[in-house]
Amino acid sequence: MTGTTVAEVTAELAALEDPKTRAINEKHGDDHGVNLGKLRAVAKRLKTQQELARELWETGDTAAKLLALLICRPKAFERAELDKMLREARTPKVHDWLVGYVVKKNPHAEELRLAWFTDPDPVVASAGWALTTERVAKQPGGLDLAGLLDLIESDMKDAPDRLQWAMNHCLAQIGIEHAGLRARAIAIGERLEVLKDYPTPPNCTSPFAPVWITEMVRRQG
Repeated sequence: MTGTTVAEVTAELAALEDPKTRAINEKHGDDHGVNLGKLRAVAKRLKTQQELARELWETGDTAAKLLALLICRPKAFERAELDKMLREARTPKVHDWLVGYVVKKNPHAEELRLAWFTDPDPVVASAGWALTTERVAKQPGGLDLAGLLDLIESDMKDAPDRLQWAMNHCLAQIGIEHAGLRARAIAIGERLEVLKDYPTPPNCTSPFAPVWITEMVRRQG
């Protein structure tokens, strides 16, 4: 699918728009009505097209941005470009896909992690925490894990929703991956009670850190 235009792609996305899907997505803060399975099918057909991805992102349309993140070349973005994109990614799904599918694979990921971690914008800071959680799991060397627990203990309870969620994930990951800090991580979770009453579907693990940590450690045997 070389030579595909933005107009053709956005018309295809518009044709996939479904009011019921939009209503469900809007409950989670996502302003689009395209089924993600169908969106991925479009991406699979288009394959990697970096310039088309950039043009789709610039439309500002949420479905187009999600598609852009699926067909882009993650390593091709400059640091400043990714910083700008993150600050434009105001819906949860675009934010999560940008960090998870693109920034994590980019050579500037660590620089951005450090820059975003202390950003005054809590949504931007949540991306810094998400990248930190990735390092806790895969490359903890050089991280001050006890210091992270100190920050979580002091700041998580009153943090805005998306930042709180990211900090809670980091808390759980420290407890899951690092046995020496597990008791403290569980104790922090029990004391703060963040997401303790979060509605969790059957057969899903609660995001309440003490339950999450205990269950994942049990599964790891």
